[in-house]
Amino acid sequence: MMREQQVLAYLKAVCKGRKNIQKSRQIQLALHINGNELRKQVHRLRQKGHPIASSQDGYFYAVTAGEVYSTIGQLRAMEYGLKLAIEGLEQALDSFGGDAD
Repeated sequence: MMREQQVLAYLKAVCKGRKNIQKSRQIQLALHINGNELRKQVHRLRQKGHPIASSQDGYFYAVTAGEVYSTIGQLRAMEYGLKLAIEGLEQALDSFGGDAD
């Protein structure tokens, strides 16, 4: 919980709005966390309703609905890509002849 609050406080203070976007690496260095931890905390914050936005350029604390919509669109595209990957893997299962191991 402490790490989560640390990430939230940093984004609110330093990365407010798209104009203050920071690369993941910058945030990691500032907070002394790794990329996996940052992604995990951003995910948790979003689940709790915090408007943490992102793009290929990094993360920021959204200050407009448009910034949130943009991130939602990006996440939906990722969701679609994952759906296609799952479907492909399910097709690949056919080549194993029903072996679960």
